[in-house]
Amino acid sequence: QVQLVESGGGLVQAGGSLRLSCAASGFTFSSYAMGWFRQAPGKEREFVATISWSGGGTDYADSVKGRFTISRDNAKNTVYLQMNSLKPEDTADYYCAADTTGRSIKRREDDYEYWGQGTQVTVSS
Repeated sequence: QVQLVESGGGLVQAGGSLRLSCAASGFTFSSYAMGWFRQAPGKEREFVATISWSGGGTDYADSVKGRFTISRDNAKNTVYLQMNSLKPEDTADYYCAADTTGRSIKRREDDYEYWGQGTQVTVSS
């Protein structure tokens, strides 16, 4: 079955960096788009970043553009989210998601069929 396992979350000071990883299994990872979403306490889950099957296409939420970078290693079945210049408002649970029906980038939650359990990121001021 499809499994997505996030790691790399933690506590960091404002201005710091973290790299999240999402290890995928149970499907042909290299064929499909992946995404990162986040949910802050008391808020709805929101789009963060997406990457196409090859890594050639990416898209970001305006709030993270220029600070976060999504990438993937298809040989390792892993997608990454490098987060730099972190702000307290980046505090959230971060989820990776797999779109096993398409290859192109997608921003909508409804386009993703499988989700990880999430990893917590806390940015202190």
